[in-house]
Amino acid sequence: MQTVNIVWFKRDLRITDHAPLFDALSSERPTILLYIFEPSLLNNLHYSERHWRFVWQSIECMNETLAHHGHQVSVMQGEALECFQEIQSKYQIDTVYSYQEIGLNCTFERDRLLKGWFDAQGIAWQESQQGAVLRGLANRENWDKNWSLVMRSQILKPQMCSEHLHTLDSKQVDHAFIPPKSWTSLSSGMQTGGSKLAWLTLHDFFNRRGKDYYRSLSSPITSRNACTRLSPYLAWGNISLREVYQELLQHWNVPGFRRSLIALSSRLHWHCHFIQKFESECEMEFRCTNTAYEALLSQSCNTNPNHLLAWKTGNTGFPLVDACMRCLHHTGYINFRMRAMLVSFLTHHMNMDWREGVTHLAQLFLDFEPGIHYSQFQMQAGVTGINTIRIYNPIKQAQEHDSEGEFVKKWVPELEQVPTPLIFEPWKMTSMEAAMYQVEQDSPYLDPIFDLNERAREARERLWSWKKRIDVKNEGARILARHVRQTNKRATS
Repeated sequence: MQTVNIVWFKRDLRITDHAPLFDALSSERPTILLYIFEPSLLNNLHYSERHWRFVWQSIECMNETLAHHGHQVSVMQGEALECFQEIQSKYQIDTVYSYQEIGLNCTFERDRLLKGWFDAQGIAWQESQQGAVLRGLANRENWDKNWSLVMRSQILKPQMCSEHLHTLDSKQVDHAFIPPKSWTSLSSGMQTGGSKLAWLTLHDFFNRRGKDYYRSLSSPITSRNACTRLSPYLAWGNISLREVYQELLQHWNVPGFRRSLIALSSRLHWHCHFIQKFESECEMEFRCTNTAYEALLSQSCNTNPNHLLAWKTGNTGFPLVDACMRCLHHTGYINFRMRAMLVSFLTHHMNMDWREGVTHLAQLFLDFEPGIHYSQFQMQAGVTGINTIRIYNPIKQAQEHDSEGEFVKKWVPELEQVPTPLIFEPWKMTSMEAAMYQVEQDSPYLDPIFDLNERAREARERLWSWKKRIDVKNEGARILARHVRQTNKRATS
């Protein structure tokens, strides 16, 4: 029976700067490159077809490189344990190489199960550190220094060699995978997966789009061009954060780019910061980071199914909220400020538990990354007790960041004929104006689901009274000690 190594790809779908691949190929043992489509993830409420299409596109991009060596990624469908058991029945697995996965609870439980089976079979499992995220971290002392060290360290270049690769014969594999037809075609409006496009997007940012990044990232219109648009490629590992950071450093002295590169550098740092927060306290998938908020939410939140459906489908009657949600449905992307506004609207104006919307937005975000998603969602929902409370006013946000109504008109065509400034508050139109601008009499934009100012007032009173509670403050102190370095604690609180 042939002895092999396995590189198990998860959210690291690339060939370059890939520690598990580098280590496996360095052993000179025949290596199977493996991706598993697991039913427990395919059917998980955090994911939708757009994610798996992106994954499949990423694998096909990897195969273009591997084809030069006469091999490809071996793709299986089934629960991970079943697939590894089948491989073990045909080969002797020596070592499995993968990255540590900072994922959902279901992947953590899967890994615990696999570790027990690997140990029983005498199979070594070598997990590489994911970016600058440290497993088992108790506090943030020296974390920033480690981040800089990791991001500036040498980029790994796995030496691809045909005799060191091995591809499973799909005709002889019980758990072989054939993608649905809908995965094999491009989706209009969605970014396409793969390292090739990741690098093209990165180079386009530095060569053409990036100069206005720092002043354009808040607008739902200009951000679509001026932002890096790398988030899905980073989330699915088509390019490493280290590759992006070192490319940034190479452009540091390019005239006109400095302010944008400073802003981008900060966000690359935040990327690991929030994933580290989730890694250190993964229970936030199910509960508030600040546990004192659990009782407060259960006592005060009011789930209205009709309002929740209106939010999910983009029919609340508030133009910018609906435009953002509809844009997400179609493209999988909106900028950070608009994401924060959607969460704020759900949890503050609608007074709903953050858990009511957390999987819905995960399904829509093409760049869904569990660590960033949960950390950010709770921060914007105001249930950490350590962050500034922000209640985003969708009218003000539209006036400031979509001043001509361009974004709203694109995604809410019902308001296409409405001029500014009426488009920001269309319910203020007279019946004659509504008819003139072709707005239907039963339109939600003439009668939104609630009074925004009243809901904002109630939210301010509720949130600030909670934040002043001693139990919230005590939990806040614990959170600061664990997730924030000493020099930043005063600024964060």
